[in-house]
Amino acid sequence: MNIAVLAARDSWYFRDLQRAAGARCELTAISYKSLASQVIGATLGVSSGDARLSEFDGVLVRSMPPGSLEQVVFRMDALGRLEASGVRVVNSARAIEAAVDKYLATAKLQAAGLLVPPTIVCQTAADGLAAFETLGGDAVVKPLFGGEGRGITRVSDAAIARRVFMSLEQIGAVLYVQKFIPHDGVDWRLLVVGDEVLGMKRVNPDDWRTNISLGARPAPLEVTVELAQLARRAAAAVGATVAGVDLLPARDGRLYVIEVNAVPGWKALGEVTGVDVAARVLELVQ
Repeated sequence: MNIAVLAARDSWYFRDLQRAAGARCELTAISYKSLASQVIGATLGVSSGDARLSEFDGVLVRSMPPGSLEQVVFRMDALGRLEASGVRVVNSARAIEAAVDKYLATAKLQAAGLLVPPTIVCQTAADGLAAFETLGGDAVVKPLFGGEGRGITRVSDAAIARRVFMSLEQIGAVLYVQKFIPHDGVDWRLLVVGDEVLGMKRVNPDDWRTNISLGARPAPLEVTVELAQLARRAAAAVGATVAGVDLLPARDGRLYVIEVNAVPGWKALGEVTGVDVAARVLELVQ
């Protein structure tokens, strides 16, 4: 079996997938920048250099690098056309589009009946400041696209909030403003791989952000039937079959769904659980 992996050839995740694949299947690293499509006569092809992606048994999306609006739209369209031709793509372009867009993901999670933090999305500094006040004067400002805690700012002072919103308006950014949820420096990362759900705690006593990339440490988490069901509902809300679901246990006892990552990492989770996550992911693609 031949599987194309959209990932850097020298990334830890591609190497981990190669280890898990062994001799059972052949993996080929594909760069987003090399994606091309040919619409000629009655045929449509998607290629990367000399490789025709329609000839692979499956495509695994393992990265989502930044790019211009045109580049991102084309990449997702090309994956969508590839999937429409019958090639299994994990995750689908539509799932990636929904998960990477925090506004769309939050709206879909809410529509699925899941508890999300109060959120206001707007485009001007004046509307951002009004949102800040509406949300109680303690808010988290996030980039609409992005992950691993990059670009996230907590503001609890009106003057600072005004400066933040004015700076974002000047660069044409959308203002994604979310009420800060008091918590104890711990969140839960649940990894959905098909029907299986794995989990870990992420603990950061020194920062309100609980991303592993920002210094949080992983810890074991008992994944109850209820937590597994919640994670599956969140993944289904964006249409993902492989998803990292971030849950935040608030001090008031409520459990919030913060976001869904359709290109989730698993290095720390694999270490905590002892599960060969790469093997599980490959089984799903096959």
